[in-house]
Amino acid sequence: MDGISDVAVGVKRGSDELSMYSSPNSGVSSISDGASNGSDSKKLRVEEAPPSRVLHIRKLPNEASETEVIALGLPFGKVTNILTLKGKNQAFLEMGTEETAITMVNYYTTVTPHIRNVPVFIQYSNHKELKTDSGNQRTQAVLQAVSAVQSGGSPSSDVQEALAAASSPVLRIIIDNMFYPVTLDVLQQIFSKFGTVMKIITFTKNNQFQALLQFSDPVNAQQAKLALDGQNIYNSCCTLRIDFSKLVNLNVKYNNDKSRDYTRPELPAGDGQPSLDCTVAAAFSKDSNSLLGKIPGALNPLSAAAAAAAAAGRVALAGQAGSSGVLLVSNLNEEMVAPQSLFTLFGVYGDVQRVKILYNKKDSALIQMSDSNQAQLAMSHLNGQKMYGKIIRVTLSKHQTVALPRDGLDDQGLTKDYANSPLHRFKKPGSKNFQNIFPPSGTLHLSNVPQDVTEDDLRLLFSNAGGTVKAFKFFQDRKMALIQMSTVEEAIQGLIDLHNYNMGGSQHLRVSFSKSTI
Repeated sequence: MDGISDVAVGVKRGSDELSMYSSPNSGVSSISDGASNGSDSKKLRVEEAPPSRVLHIRKLPNEASETEVIALGLPFGKVTNILTLKGKNQAFLEMGTEETAITMVNYYTTVTPHIRNVPVFIQYSNHKELKTDSGNQRTQAVLQAVSAVQSGGSPSSDVQEALAAASSPVLRIIIDNMFYPVTLDVLQQIFSKFGTVMKIITFTKNNQFQALLQFSDPVNAQQAKLALDGQNIYNSCCTLRIDFSKLVNLNVKYNNDKSRDYTRPELPAGDGQPSLDCTVAAAFSKDSNSLLGKIPGALNPLSAAAAAAAAAGRVALAGQAGSSGVLLVSNLNEEMVAPQSLFTLFGVYGDVQRVKILYNKKDSALIQMSDSNQAQLAMSHLNGQKMYGKIIRVTLSKHQTVALPRDGLDDQGLTKDYANSPLHRFKKPGSKNFQNIFPPSGTLHLSNVPQDVTEDDLRLLFSNAGGTVKAFKFFQDRKMALIQMSTVEEAIQGLIDLHNYNMGGSQHLRVSFSKSTI
């Protein structure tokens, strides 16, 4: 039992503890004598072991650290102990419960785990727990750090140092200049180039789209960070800012378009959240190279914005249709709609160039955006919304442009050219508007509010637009505010009527949809 000297955490009960597979029932002999790196015959015998929270890991690379072995178990639950046999390229990992160990083994049966790009093998141990002493302080410190972070506590300074030495498999991702939609599926497609993506959680913080993404291996996280930090997902926008997270494991409760645990496909979608669309996932898996295209400085061709909108679950992939950036909007309220109202609403998602309400079908209109990506974005957010009491339908048009009426022809003001409008939100490169593109919601964000305008003034203004104000909140500087209407339709109406409203003294109110609630 000279192998004991290579054990990272000392053994309490003597050399018989390493005879992990001695069992009076099975007649399997000990692997501790002369085991080098595991063999097929051993593997067959080992697989006979019943489920246990202690797992046997074989064929580890020589330089594998305790942290990297622990990282294999972290996505599935709490890791309570580890025993490494450095000279034999093996380890034993104890999980918090048998259930988490079973989940881990089931997952790694279908997805081969890797450490430092070397495939490793995992199966159940015949022992139900690891009895070890605290001989190796570093390993114990890493385990303490993992435990502290998993339970939401604050690890001590020496434990924090151990954590710092151990690279996290979780990346924190911020998207700057988010002009086009970036979805969970887009992130999975990009980051899976570097290793197995286990979990993703997306959220908005400080008006920025952010994500936490967990790899199966910290080395993959390092490679992804080195390769992708500062890159653009789409040409000249949607820039990735990547750091290591202080978290070592993500706790995902729901599988939907905001969060995903790829190790647990049985998770519910959660209240009010769309469940996974298998066709969207299939569309992404078919073209795995599309998100790492050949455009310098970008991760993929611009046409992938269509896939991004599809991944949001709101539109279908439509091939090359819509490359012109022209939308067909139907089921409009023809008594109420005007080019200006369509310009204002669709202008939340891109710079509208032209609007034409059809002469012979006034419940339909053509809207030309600056490019096809803006058209996809507007369609993904506005199709199915209520405008002037009717649910509008937004699809890609086969038209390449919206034609202006011929000189001298009166079309009753149904066609308007907005190419030179000063109200375009996205004209200025790097504008904050790129970071504040949200779906229609009952809460509106107001900015450019004059200092002498009160809460009552703004409540009255939006009430007169035909809605009921449920809540209001000024920001600290009183130049901005949030106002919550009773329905999304009322908020849409308020935005159409009051964006660019003259508040006096040449100050015009700016209105956009907010992701916050009051």
